Amino acid sequence: MSETMPSTAEEQQDPAASLPKIQTLLSAKDDTSRFVGLALLKSVLDNTPELRANEDAIASLWNSIPRKFLDRLIRTGSKQQAKGTNDMLDLAVSVLHTFTVLLPEKSKQESKLVNRIPQLVACLLYCSDETTKLVLETLVSLVNQPEGAEVFDSIDDLSTLTEIAPSQPLVLDTLYYAWLGAMATISDKKALRAKINQAIGSLVISFKGTDGVTLLKFLGNFLPRLDPELLPPNPKWLTPLAKFVRDLVISRPTADGRAAFANLSAALLESYPVQSPQLLFADDVDSKSTATSESPFAFLLVNLLLIDIRSTIPTLLGLLNSPSYSIIAQRLTSAYNVVSNFMGYLLRTLEALDSGETSNNQWIMKPDLLLKLRTSISETMSLTAEYLRDRWDASIAGAMGLHPEARTGAANESGISHFALAWDSKSVHSSQDPLILAAIRTLAIWLREDDGEQLRKEAAGLSDMFVELYQTSSSPEKGLDFRRPVLVAFEGILEERKGREAFLENGGWQALVNDLGNTLQASSTTSDENEAARGVEIVRNLLQIAEAEQPGTREDWMDLVTKTAAWVIPDEKQPPMVEEFQVTVLQLATALLVNAHPGLRRRYTHSTTAIIGIANQLRDKVKRDEGLVEALSDVLETLTALRQ
Repeated sequence: MSETMPSTAEEQQDPAASLPKIQTLLSAKDDTSRFVGLALLKSVLDNTPELRANEDAIASLWNSIPRKFLDRLIRTGSKQQAKGTNDMLDLAVSVLHTFTVLLPEKSKQESKLVNRIPQLVACLLYCSDETTKLVLETLVSLVNQPEGAEVFDSIDDLSTLTEIAPSQPLVLDTLYYAWLGAMATISDKKALRAKINQAIGSLVISFKGTDGVTLLKFLGNFLPRLDPELLPPNPKWLTPLAKFVRDLVISRPTADGRAAFANLSAALLESYPVQSPQLLFADDVDSKSTATSESPFAFLLVNLLLIDIRSTIPTLLGLLNSPSYSIIAQRLTSAYNVVSNFMGYLLRTLEALDSGETSNNQWIMKPDLLLKLRTSISETMSLTAEYLRDRWDASIAGAMGLHPEARTGAANESGISHFALAWDSKSVHSSQDPLILAAIRTLAIWLREDDGEQLRKEAAGLSDMFVELYQTSSSPEKGLDFRRPVLVAFEGILEERKGREAFLENGGWQALVNDLGNTLQASSTTSDENEAARGVEIVRNLLQIAEAEQPGTREDWMDLVTKTAAWVIPDEKQPPMVEEFQVTVLQLATALLVNAHPGLRRRYTHSTTAIIGIANQLRDKVKRDEGLVEALSDVLETLTALRQ
């Protein structure tokens, strides 16, 4: 052996001089020489920084290592581990890890490297702690490539990974990158969905007996990014995951724990909107919360999230461009989404009680706790409105209340034009920030469903922001869509006189009418039920304005009557939601005509006649829907009376 190995002095003088000898050893036919060459190669790479930086030399050395020898070394080393030795396995893993770090990204896509993934996963059962870490670091790097993710997806048994996940967080990183990578390239989505389902189930079992924070963080990030087609339908692990959340909430969690249960709760509610509300909000007699607290779990969960929002949001404006903003914003976004989902669950429960579908003993919490929660939500929404005002002012004017004339010039940053005095997040403009959308959605639901007069007046001061966000969302290059939350918010705001005034002063009528006209025209050729549903909400808001306006309909509002009269009814039968939308537009046009001054109304006689004709045609199409037929009959009766 000494004849083939370079002397220590020789290596110290010029380590590169031993490379030809190492390559000769690696190309030998016997595994002993190859093993010696591999060991020498590892030593030289570890102790020669200039060699590690030489991509050509690294590529040449990597090509000189026989791939079958690496596989044999891992297999043999794994068997020897059972006898108490693992030198072969340690060396093979260490070499693969080193080359994964040193090789260029292109080489990490080649089969010689990515095809080692199955052996690396299998050998985890026999690795020491140090070698396990190297294996996982290697896997994370390899599955980050599409080719690596595809090879990883071919592995049927991931138990060697899932069993060690509680003590090795890199396992979750491996699964995260591998599954997201496979999602973009895999053709057999059904098979991938089954593997994801099985692996998550195994992870839940492995984390049993722990606080589950690491698992909750992983799934809270992963589930929202998963293609809906890959979400396992009604998986068995939903219930134990909800129990992880419940146990964590009542255990005075750390900051990491609070972020974990907030993000996962929001992810579950988004991914499984039917099952998750019951799991997270309904009281559970088997939960620790019942044994340790007089308050039901829903109260504990929502109250914790509200406290987090109230304690964090007043300082958030100063953190917009700090490295911590994205993490904090994600947590608060999740908190808002959970609270808004809870509001929806609460409303559905109330409706079920009123209709007799459920009994009083199924009520989710006592009235006194509901009152406490209502107060807490109202305080949180008031702070939310204040933050939205400050954030919006900062993004467009630089200071709250700064007059538009003070905006001296336009600036362009990150592709977004705004005034030079303005300041906002460098990476995410306020109109594209998911936190802003989540906050507005939650505030909107509360404004509509709660009768808090003071909060509605406060929110009326946000009308300029709501109108601009609505108009921005209507553009083709839109990112986040604020239109539905804004419409919900206006339903509550328009209950107050101050709210109606602010809506009109900031161009709300024209913004909604423009969208309504486009949606109505589009319904002549397409049957988009989502667009139609939004159209119904637009009409609901405009009707509030039209019916409350004194002394009557404004002249410029009558343009909507003209547009409605010019609408062409589609020949084909439309879905029920589209038909409902079309009928509500006729009702709005009728309300405008009824409230108009007689002299103004006479100028629209031809339009009135046209709308009567449209209503007759539409009534023939919806004759099976008694509600719509009755609404159209009212329209016809009213308009006919107006013409006389």
